[in-house]
Amino acid sequence: MKIVAYKADLSEIGMRKGGGASRRWALVGAYAALVVFMLFLLVPPYYMLLVSLKTNSDLLAKAGNHFWFQEWPTLAHYFQLLFATPFLRQLGNTVLVSSLVALITLAVSIPAAYSLTRLHFWGSTALTIGVFITYLVPETLLFIPFFKIVVKLGVYNSKWVLVVVYPTLTVPFCTWILLGYFASVPREMDEAAMVDGAGPIQMMVRVFIPVTLPGIIAATIFAFVVAWSNFIYPLAFILNEAETVLTAGMVSIDGVQLKMAGSLIASMPPLLVYAFLMDYYVAGLTRGEVIR
Repeated sequence: MKIVAYKADLSEIGMRKGGGASRRWALVGAYAALVVFMLFLLVPPYYMLLVSLKTNSDLLAKAGNHFWFQEWPTLAHYFQLLFATPFLRQLGNTVLVSSLVALITLAVSIPAAYSLTRLHFWGSTALTIGVFITYLVPETLLFIPFFKIVVKLGVYNSKWVLVVVYPTLTVPFCTWILLGYFASVPREMDEAAMVDGAGPIQMMVRVFIPVTLPGIIAATIFAFVVAWSNFIYPLAFILNEAETVLTAGMVSIDGVQLKMAGSLIASMPPLLVYAFLMDYYVAGLTRGEVIR
């Protein structure tokens, strides 16, 4: 019996060793694939930076290594972009529009998600499904009705038209994110707040918003980035270069180096937002439960 038990222990140890080796190889393969994927993703921004720092003669040279400098790099294109084009004004328009859209999205999505998950009124389930279906409507189908609306509102060909139309993209999805997150809050917190005499608005402000802050931050990041990076609506509704935003304004800038420099600068704010708030963003997207 002892010999059998000893052999069983040896076989178990061998299986553990084999499992450890296979796990190491799996980790090596995963990290190798991740490195290849990261290199693939970093090639475009690297080439954009390279082109933005090249001189005209270096860029147009047919011989030599096109993935490195043949002449000394220059910042002249960045100075030209900042001081000889409407880039800074368009950057200010983009910051203003994105910030306002994020605030409007939160002002609508938070009460909507709270009412749909806690104030079980008639038709709340159908309205919950309709919120997400609204997000699935393609942008290209909304040009004509939106055009008529913005013309009647008197905001056509100005940056305020984006403040009107962008929430149609951000509010449905952000509401859907907060629906799952609000539904994960225990019912006991509602009962405790009601015992203390809190009404629905007080419960939303003092209980749900502090508890669901990661989900709210995730919704804010999504709304800000969507408003920052959208290209179709500003191209269709704004013709004035002084009123447009960066995504559409970069189209009218002449010069490959200027376009690359502007694209790099324009990509930095969303990148910084994700870098500093990534933990909240991931938590906000993953901690919410499925609504039943």
